Order: sequence, then structure tokens, then C-alpha cells
Amino acid sequence: MNIENIEAFVYINHYGSFNKAADILFLSQPTVTARIQSLERELDCRLFDRLGKQIHLTDKGKLFLPYAQQLLHTYQKGKHQIHSNESLPGELRIGSTVSVSNYLMPKLLMTLAGRFPNMTFKLTTAPTEELAVKLASKEIDLAFVRRLINPAFQSYSFLEDPIRLYVYKEHPLAEAGSASIRDIHRENLVFFECGSLDWMRIHRVFESLVEPPNIVFQVDNSETAKKLVLGRAGIAFLPGVCARQEVEEGRLVPVNIAETAGITLQTNLISLNGEHAGVIQSLLELGGQL
Repeated sequence: MNIENIEAFVYINHYGSFNKAADILFLSQPTVTARIQSLERELDCRLFDRLGKQIHLTDKGKLFLPYAQQLLHTYQKGKHQIHSNESLPGELRIGSTVSVSNYLMPKLLMTLAGRFPNMTFKLTTAPTEELAVKLASKEIDLAFVRRLINPAFQSYSFLEDPIRLYVYKEHPLAEAGSASIRDIHRENLVFFECGSLDWMRIHRVFESLVEPPNIVFQVDNSETAKKLVLGRAGIAFLPGVCARQEVEEGRLVPVNIAETAGITLQTNLISLNGEHAGVIQSLLELGGQL
């Protein structure tokens, strides 16, 4: 049985489309179709029902799916073991979201340089979706991304960063240290929009209020949001790593909001088939110390 046929089957089911699977695998749509036809001949059954532009697993396709996923996982794990003992690359190409690049990457790169003195590093900063494409096409070796589900990648949980409300040190809430969502809905709010599900949860908290929140500034950059708070233009929900230095300096103060407790911004470290295991292990160790 051809592992490439198994791979096509798993990807088509995951993305719900022959075309999307072909894009991710960097193949033509007819090639992906041919792989499924070959697999169906081997199994002597139809795996997908096609209803217009939509596809659905057949009953036999549903039965075969967990075995296909396990086969693909075992193959990728075996490939990882083979390559894990190979010599380290001369240059490591790392992709990163903006927040990781701004607040974590300088320390990570300096530590990696100390542990791997014969290696050079190249950093690419981009959104999660763009980094996934670059990793799939082997333009980068590994990437720090927001929560991402993709069977092509080996994914490791790197950092759970609490999202909290931050105020400038002279703000009345700075001394209180805690408040309810009702206490702040009339405050001038700075909303940092990064497009993730974590931030949508913050928005939903305000939906319980009769009056909408007083969002004066909506920005797409955490540094801009932070500087607006430091300038006393408003208060903002921010990731912890973004405000860490200003909190240590006493210029920003975190305020506990009961309704938003437990909301975090998750960063994952992803690689293609678990390659560069030694570097990944070092990075995961560093992540536990952040």
C-alpha cells in the first residue's frame, strides 16, 4: 500500500476538499484524485461520496480513517527517528508570529546560539497561515504559530500566555487589583485584535452586558495597544509577555477580571515530520522557563 495514497486520503478528509488537499501537498488536483482512485482499487471500496462540491466519507471510509491516520502517524514518527540523529544544519530557518518575534525571540536566539555555536539563524516574521505554507514548502525549518491543526506538521505546545487587563499605574483600578467586567465597560478600552479564538472569547464576555463596551481604539499590534495604555489613553487586555517588562518596571499594572480568568494565548512550535529534534527539545526546555 502506497503511503502517498494514505496521505492524500487523510488530508482530503481533514480539509474537506480535493483542491485544498492538493494545495497543501503541492500537487495537482488530478494527481490527488488519482491517488484516491488507486487506494479505492486496493481496498475494493469507495471512500468518498461526492455531492456537488461537497465530499463526505462513506461508511467504509469512516471505518478506514483511524487506521489510515495511524499508518501516516507511524510513518512520520519513523521518519523523524531516522532524521533525529543526523547532523545539525548549518543554518536554521525559524518562522515566528509578531508577538513571539518581538518579546521572546531575542532571548531564544541568543540561547540557541550558545547551545549550537556552529549554527547560524534566519528569522522570518509572518502570520500563522503564511508560516504554515512556508513550512510545508520547506522555506523554513520550524515555526512558532498560534493554535493550528494540520496533519502535515508535528506540533508541540510551547507557551500558554494569560491574557489579562492592564492599566497604567495611576489608574484607580491599579490599587484595587481586581474588578468585574461591569466595572470596566465604561472605561476607554484599547482592543488589540490578533484574529485568534482567544481574543473572540474576550469579546464574548462583554456580550452579557446591556450596554456595549466603550472601545475607543482598535489596533492590530500589541505594541501600539501597550503604548496607548502607557499614554493613559485607555486600558487594554494584553498577553502577559507583551507587558512583562513594563510590569516589572511598575509602569503597567495587571488587573484580575473574574470573567476572563483562564483565557490564554497559545503558541505552538511546529515542524515538518518532527525534524530538528535536538533544537526543538532545547526550545521546549526554554519555553518551560518563560
